[in-house]
Amino acid sequence: MRKITYLEALREAMQQMMREDEDVFLLGEDIAEYGGAFGVTVGMLEEFGKERIRNTPISEAAIVGVGIGSAVTGMRPIAEIMFSDFLTIAMDQIANQAAKIRYQFGGKAKVPLVVRTPGGGGTGAASQHSQSLEGLVAHIPGLKVVMPSCPYDAKGLLISAVYDGNPVIFIEHKLLYKNKKYVQDVPEKAYKVPIGKADIKRKGKDITLVASSFMVQRSLSVAEMLYEEQGTDIEVVDLRTLRPLDISLILESVKKTGRLLCVEEAPIFGGFMGEVAAQVTEKAFDWLDAPPHRVAGRNCPVPYSLVLEQEMIPSEERIKKGVEDILTAV
Repeated sequence: MRKITYLEALREAMQQMMREDEDVFLLGEDIAEYGGAFGVTVGMLEEFGKERIRNTPISEAAIVGVGIGSAVTGMRPIAEIMFSDFLTIAMDQIANQAAKIRYQFGGKAKVPLVVRTPGGGGTGAASQHSQSLEGLVAHIPGLKVVMPSCPYDAKGLLISAVYDGNPVIFIEHKLLYKNKKYVQDVPEKAYKVPIGKADIKRKGKDITLVASSFMVQRSLSVAEMLYEEQGTDIEVVDLRTLRPLDISLILESVKKTGRLLCVEEAPIFGGFMGEVAAQVTEKAFDWLDAPPHRVAGRNCPVPYSLVLEQEMIPSEERIKKGVEDILTAV
């Protein structure tokens, strides 16, 4: 099986869906001739033409609004928001329209809209282009929130999202797009990875480490490091989907290990992993041998300085310390 990058997996998923279903089309800023800010849609204009690869004005509210309208009337749009930070500009459309329509119409109207957007930091793009806002959108009932951590999941989850029938916020991490370190065997044929199902990326018995997106890759590196250095056996759970949350798999893992560490890139205050920790505490308290811990971003805007940015985002060293702290907790 051939190995491809995260970016190539996303592009292939969209190409295959568009070849099979004429209702699927793309819209967003600079996605046609330019191929998108990160090159995900390079070459798609030549195959599918301007009617289905549609450049838009610089208006995120308009992009999502057009996506909602076309979805309600039978299309399956994939809207690209250039940076996840700009979801805030379209939040009225996302939170008050896309998320509510199916509920308000008693299921008679569906919104099969996918909003693709790159999130996270690590590229030196400063505080308005480096945020992790998944907790913001995951809070809104009616939305599904997907954050794949690897090429295989990226392709399968994107195909599932397009055919889900509900609005999906699909967050892709910038550091995964072209990273050759994380290339992976990906089937050439179309396939689906179910939304709402977490995945155990590494089995272990000493502690459960829950993460999503790029933090999964960073956590896997720490898990291998600690196993080689100390024999610590970490089970790494990849959420894949924040909403719906697969709490059942997390609970099964915690019941086995007795300990929970949650890792996320977003600032720790009010972060999504607080929800994970709370649910585990409520539902698996008797199985816990120590309080759940979190390793997350600092409570500040993402700095422009690369040195400061790396201090703000959880590093392998901070994750390692988090593991060691919880294993020694009484």
